[in-house]
Amino acid sequence: MKRLSLVALALLAACGTPQEQCIARNTRDLRTVGRLITETEGNLQRGFALETVTRFEDYWGTCIDRGTVGGELVAVTRPCLQERSFTEQRPKAIDLEAEARKLESLKSKRSDLSREAKPVIAQCKAEFPE
Repeated sequence: MKRLSLVALALLAACGTPQEQCIARNTRDLRTVGRLITETEGNLQRGFALETVTRFEDYWGTCIDRGTVGGELVAVTRPCLQERSFTEQRPKAIDLEAEARKLESLKSKRSDLSREAKPVIAQCKAEFPE
């Protein structure tokens, strides 16, 4: 029982404190814009974007057919064609001037969101002191 409670406590701690959860919940857009700024800056440095593409390929695998023969349950294996997916990053051409304008717009939006987040963060800290 003691081990179970320690595991439960560890899982609860991994989720963050109520204050951290409140702040994270109310600053999600700010973090998203931050990630987009990082991506856009990388695109401008490289001179191209990276596009994530999911591809599929066929391969021969083993399938199991289950059935009854003479009232007895049997499993028969056979080769069969299966499909697996994988993702890869591909370079993608971009308009560098448009990308620079997008970066400036994102930075402006981040500034606005940051200003709006300050009172919300203060409220979370007041509501859930640590």
